[in-house]
Amino acid sequence: MIMKGQKISDRYQIIKSIGEGGMANVYLAYDTILDRNVAVKILRGDLSNDEKFVRRFQREALAASSLAHQNIVEVYDVGEDNGEYYIVMEYIEGKHLKNLLKKRGKLTLSEAVDIMMQITDGMSVAHDSYIIHRDIKPQNIMILENGLVKITDFGIAMAMNATQLTQTNSVMGSVHYLPPEQASGQGSTLQSDIYSMGIVMFELLTGELPFKGDNAVEIALKHLKEPIVDIREKIPNVQNSIVNIIKRATAKNPKNRYNDAREMYEDLKTCLDDARAMEPIISFKYPENDTDDTKIMKMVKKEKENIPKKVETEEVVAKKITGDDLKKQNKLLIILAFVFTGLIVGITSVVVLIPIITNGKQATIPDVSNLSVTDAITKLQDEGFKVADKQEEISSTEIEKGKVVKTNPAIGSKRKSGTEITLYVSLGDTQITIEDYTGESYLEIKGKLEALGLQVMIDKKDVEEGTETDYEDGKIIDQSSKPDEKLSLGDKITLYIPNIISKYPNFTDGTFSVKDIEDFADTYQLELTIDYVETTEHDPGTIFYQSRPEGYTIVAGQKFSIKVAQVAPDDEDGGEDECLEGLC
Repeated sequence: MIMKGQKISDRYQIIKSIGEGGMANVYLAYDTILDRNVAVKILRGDLSNDEKFVRRFQREALAASSLAHQNIVEVYDVGEDNGEYYIVMEYIEGKHLKNLLKKRGKLTLSEAVDIMMQITDGMSVAHDSYIIHRDIKPQNIMILENGLVKITDFGIAMAMNATQLTQTNSVMGSVHYLPPEQASGQGSTLQSDIYSMGIVMFELLTGELPFKGDNAVEIALKHLKEPIVDIREKIPNVQNSIVNIIKRATAKNPKNRYNDAREMYEDLKTCLDDARAMEPIISFKYPENDTDDTKIMKMVKKEKENIPKKVETEEVVAKKITGDDLKKQNKLLIILAFVFTGLIVGITSVVVLIPIITNGKQATIPDVSNLSVTDAITKLQDEGFKVADKQEEISSTEIEKGKVVKTNPAIGSKRKSGTEITLYVSLGDTQITIEDYTGESYLEIKGKLEALGLQVMIDKKDVEEGTETDYEDGKIIDQSSKPDEKLSLGDKITLYIPNIISKYPNFTDGTFSVKDIEDFADTYQLELTIDYVETTEHDPGTIFYQSRPEGYTIVAGQKFSIKVAQVAPDDEDGGEDECLEGLC
């Protein structure tokens, strides 16, 4: 079990647990070498005991570490420590896209398109290297407060799908985003990720999943056989370009989908243009029933009533839908019931019968607090306990230096005779009084506090550009422990330094020129696109649209576009006719 304060590979110090899943536990940790917070994902259970899977996991995770893109969570390190296999990743302070959907219900069209452009932009880099994620879903997509999207879990998704799960005739991931070819047991391709991204886009826009059912098999069958709901039923006035993107991405036949994420990204770039609003709805070149569904038996419908009526939500694993699987289901449940009963009997025997048979003597650990180490050892040994050779040292304001503060297992608990007891010995009152460090160099204060025996974490706190306070890089602006607070040796304190954030102004208020915006894009390293639109609704030269709204946080490398009005052709012709008539 991973404990708070434990070091992985003598480098990554565990701060706290930040997530648990069926495949791995995730921890916030501090990289003591590079002085930064990281996320450490540690494999769980029998996965770490499967040598073939571990080798594949390490190889795939290392491959994922080569994916350098702002929309992909960076993989820093992969390794093993005392049988624990881990992957070290960029620590993201954000929320899962699924959580955002639960809070908001659904997103606006511009928000959904922006998020999908970031997802496809990141996935383009992976697909260029023919790396398939295989588990695209909102739970594996993080979104930061500034709107930046991060795709997670590349290494584990690839390794899991390619080894453990394909060997057990299962496919990975939530069945709600499952491509038909994976549901029918075929291999994954780049187009498999496209399908999952299409389902995600549908969910972002509608707040609903296109396929629902009482169990994983029923939902997977719908992915295989039922056409996706026309999004115009949910959003009546949506542009045809959006309809076409979702229709093409979620085609049953992979041949009808986008070839890769880059192709989908290029389509998304122009989907909100006025010229595409009424474009023709696409027709597929290849038949949609061209998928290999030979493993689906007619008896599925009859067998479905035997499937447990449990609604699958997140992190479900969809079994390949084969006739053999369904036939064996009832038999398997009976066998599992016998096994479960046997386990209950076995556990009861261990817990109840064995102590009775062996007459194991239990004793209460005596109170040895405030005793010298020698006296405490003597008292514990008199009660039949062993004492660990090494004692732990802790600070104490109540127990004088050199005397016992507590034991592990705890004083007063019952243990068998012969149990080894660890003593915790007082270092005395070694508390450190915290001062106000704001405005000082974090490097100097970090060194000073570490010399006193504290664990110092450095973190960034967002501050808006243009505020009255002048923030300097490297200067402390806040601290987790306040002035005059007392900390003991080994306690943690976090020092916060500024992360100055800039926000988009309102470029459509008439005070900005195109040149101003070009200079703005150069300053903040944005990818600027200027579209000149022929219109009679705005005066020529008017900036009437910006892709990122006022107040949206600026991130270097973002794509940003504006629309500028120019004279429509009819107006130009009309002006010339008047001139000619005047001359005549």
